[in-house]
Amino acid sequence: MSAQTSEQLSVAIVGGSGYAGGEFLRLALGHSHLKVTQVTSERSAGTPVSLVHPNLRGRCGLKFRKLAELEEADVIVLALPHNSAAKRLAEFEGKAKILIDLSADFRLKDPEVYQKVYGEPHPAPEKLGEWVYGNPEIHREELRGATRIACAGCFATSVILALYPLLKLGVLLPRDIIATGLVGSSAAGASPSESSHHPERAGSLRVYKPVGHRHTAEAQQELPGHFPLHLTAISTPRVRGILTTAQAWIPDGYSDRDVWSAYREVYAAEPFIRIVKVAKGIHRYPDPMLLDGTNYCDIGFEMDQDTGRVVLMSAIDNLVKGTAGHAIQSLNIAQGWEETTGLEFAGLHPA
Repeated sequence: MSAQTSEQLSVAIVGGSGYAGGEFLRLALGHSHLKVTQVTSERSAGTPVSLVHPNLRGRCGLKFRKLAELEEADVIVLALPHNSAAKRLAEFEGKAKILIDLSADFRLKDPEVYQKVYGEPHPAPEKLGEWVYGNPEIHREELRGATRIACAGCFATSVILALYPLLKLGVLLPRDIIATGLVGSSAAGASPSESSHHPERAGSLRVYKPVGHRHTAEAQQELPGHFPLHLTAISTPRVRGILTTAQAWIPDGYSDRDVWSAYREVYAAEPFIRIVKVAKGIHRYPDPMLLDGTNYCDIGFEMDQDTGRVVLMSAIDNLVKGTAGHAIQSLNIAQGWEETTGLEFAGLHPA
């Protein structure tokens, strides 16, 4: 197994021709402690990486190689389709000390829940307990020194970050919470489908998962308390981004000050959480357009004092804070590096 140097860790990205793997590659190329040495892709083997990811022209001189040619590295990032990494886990464990999985294979801890959600038994149920769920804001201590990181789902991330402080501190009533996510097309991955075909997708707002979204199980696993959580996902014409609104209720006698205080208490020191609560201008609430390419999660809320209903809003870039960005953030924590390393991009305005 390759030796860890004091300056950089070698990184191999398995499945690097997809959007998630490509985004991890983009971030890793600008990371002072990482050196990308291999990128695999079965369909693009032998092709320069920059032909598939043209934004990396002049930044990456590697060519894709087949998975069978994978060599040892300090870190292997698994950006494979769901249920692929778990089936070949022993192979990857023999080539790297640190594994980071961007798929859903190791997010759920209960194999029975996994089978219910994904419709098949987990290929390696005995390994589930070894992986830390890669949500840095709620698993920072578990991530320190971790060598197995299972990165959270993008919709789940937006839901969890919006709800976590309020549930942790008892600001919400333990009753049904209804969350709706407006999701960019890149969340569906790089492989084209009928629903992602431009004439079908452009200009469309389509409900694609009104009930039974698979990220519901992740959110319920990670959020404090036991309550009914209902997720609905809607596809949008945007390429990147998720805007989630969650409808919840607060106890009698509580106000928006209690909501604000809960967010400040839990997230005050978080480098990538921003509470958006301003009275003027057109940017009074979170907007994923402002977050393209960033690792921020912007959170806002508005309360109906007459009914006790609070509308929570969270916005992220699904490929960064929802995938590759929190993978980098988790790795930074695991290695004891500055948590923001490689993630300093502030976004664009106008975009």
